[in-house]
Amino acid sequence: MVLTRAWRNGSAAERDFPVDRVSDLVAEDGTFVWVDFTDPQASDLEHVEEELGIHALAIEDAVERGQRPKLDRYRDSLFLVVYDVGGLDHDGDLVTHEVKAFVTAHALVTMHGADVDPDVVERRLRSNADLADHGVPWLVWGLLDAVTDHATSTIEDIERRIDDLEDDLFERGNPGEKQIQRRSFRLRKALGVLRRQVVPTRDSVASLLHGDAETVSDGIRPYFRDVEDHLVSIADSVDQLRDAVSSVLDTNLNLASNRQNVVMKKVTSWAAIIAVPTAITGAFGMNVEFPGEGHWSGLYAAVVLASASSLLLYRSFKRRDWL
Repeated sequence: MVLTRAWRNGSAAERDFPVDRVSDLVAEDGTFVWVDFTDPQASDLEHVEEELGIHALAIEDAVERGQRPKLDRYRDSLFLVVYDVGGLDHDGDLVTHEVKAFVTAHALVTMHGADVDPDVVERRLRSNADLADHGVPWLVWGLLDAVTDHATSTIEDIERRIDDLEDDLFERGNPGEKQIQRRSFRLRKALGVLRRQVVPTRDSVASLLHGDAETVSDGIRPYFRDVEDHLVSIADSVDQLRDAVSSVLDTNLNLASNRQNVVMKKVTSWAAIIAVPTAITGAFGMNVEFPGEGHWSGLYAAVVLASASSLLLYRSFKRRDWL
């Protein structure tokens, strides 16, 4: 599936035209195009290579899945790889979608899977149509801004989930050590994916701002700086949230250790209380003569000693908060 859009002198001109017309349109003064592919085939990209003169190495990278986030510069074009974040699924795993783009002086070609909605970028472009006279950088900004906003929303969701973990630890009652650990490890894994697939986009935007793409005019640079600021904030938040998750894990382990210590104190205390009557009754049961042997007085003495010693131990342990 392919969507095509064209602008001329800052105004929308054509849409849904054949890819064969791309080379003709970009040859016109003041015209730039956006071509969006959903699950493109190798033949589609070869067609783009012919129309726009994209470097063969960029075409090769675009075909391969699982590219790292990057911005590669060729003679007449740029090859951009970013990851759009779809949030956390019902299992707590992070959902990401790979988005690739060829950037030339008069065209933006984006490639992605069916899970990415290009209408999100198009709506953002329509709401900032006053920037259309900046050409292709306006399109690139729309893509990067949408990706950054999705990542920011995911960061906020993870923050809320970490707050819920902390509440479960202290305020709502611990729902279970294993459950806390499972949720914490999934959040930590999601933050690791963000650090690998989203944070490097900051370097790509910085490269654009520092002149890697000469077409980024001064009028739109503040918008790219805004995207870069958000990406820097995301990078800082990822590190802080990883520390917060680690703190939750450590706290959960400490609480489990404390609960175990409390249980051990109680078990030890009751064992000591039971041991004393056992020792007394054992002493009275030895095969030697002792006062009260064979008489009710001996039984009464054993019961009184066992009860008194047990009561004294119980009160002593209770005073020390061992029971």
